Amino acid sequence: MSAITRDTLMAYADGQLDGAQIGAVEAYLAANPDAAAEVALLQRQSHALHTLFDPVAAEPVPARLRPRRIAAAQTQRRGRAWSWAAAAIVVLGLGVGAGWFARPLFEGQPASASLIADAVNAHSVFVAENRHAVEVGSDDSAHLSSWLSNRLDTNLGLPDLNAQGFALVGGRLLPGEPDLGGRAAQLMYENASKQRITVYVTAALPDHRQVTQLASLDNTEAFYWANARITCTVVGTLPQDQMQAVSRAVYVQLTDGDVSAARYRG
Repeated sequence: MSAITRDTLMAYADGQLDGAQIGAVEAYLAANPDAAAEVALLQRQSHALHTLFDPVAAEPVPARLRPRRIAAAQTQRRGRAWSWAAAAIVVLGLGVGAGWFARPLFEGQPASASLIADAVNAHSVFVAENRHAVEVGSDDSAHLSSWLSNRLDTNLGLPDLNAQGFALVGGRLLPGEPDLGGRAAQLMYENASKQRITVYVTAALPDHRQVTQLASLDNTEAFYWANARITCTVVGTLPQDQMQAVSRAVYVQLTDGDVSAARYRG
């Protein structure tokens, strides 16, 4: 077998190699502890993602994801993209905003990393609060939902996590970067043991790419995803199985956009 590359190791972690290749990779891992540790991490993340999202993948495809509707949306986006490209050329030709347009070329980390860091930071600040944990309490949930929806310019239902043992405490509005979804909504939930999780939501990123990611930061677990409507990061310090259950429930409800019309099926 040829030299073991990172692509080979990722294929091994995903179970995509045949018998002979598996033997060669396992021999390589036995002689390279650092590579073995990295592959083990990839396998754990892959297992966690399957556990979290496989039940969702088994559900019927919603109408908004039908090929004809997606094709129509892509046609509209292409038209908007050409308009923005033409405007960008004019602006760059005038020498205005060159730094803004060049910014993504110099930023080393993806948008998801910045959003996860912001979500974890906001979580650590506000979960420790008692009187000021939220701006608007759960007793005024209708106002909270409409207020945050208006500020994010997208429909934001309040996920129901009672089945997972968590009740809504309330929420708040947080500042954000325009190229990272803009302003953010933070929803806070608490269980009977006073453990708290937060849900950090922004409007969609400019590229509207669908992304799913798991991360651990400062002993805190974060489950992040992005789609054409929002980005969402569920943050907490619960055991992994509880975090997965809570995150799956949030994902199912916010993916449909309207919690009143969503039904979580575990």
